[in-house]
Amino acid sequence: MTVRVEVLLPQWGMGMSEGTITNWFKSVGDSVSEDEPIAEVASEKVEEELLAPATGTITEIVVPAGETVEVRTLVAVIDDGD
Repeated sequence: MTVRVEVLLPQWGMGMSEGTITNWFKSVGDSVSEDEPIAEVASEKVEEELLAPATGTITEIVVPAGETVEVRTLVAVIDDGD
């Protein structure tokens, strides 16, 4: 059974309320491994790499590069392929 894994914008630091996806390293259809960097995110105080929460295939990118969203917003979906 295939599991749909939601990729949420994490909160890096207590003061972070939103972040901007500055660059996607992966595209829809690309395979990813758990903990592999899939995007670059800039916030007010820090620039971080967003890591894949699971191994599988990116089936959807919800937030395009350049868009700013609140923490815990769905930014992408990974299909674990099982």
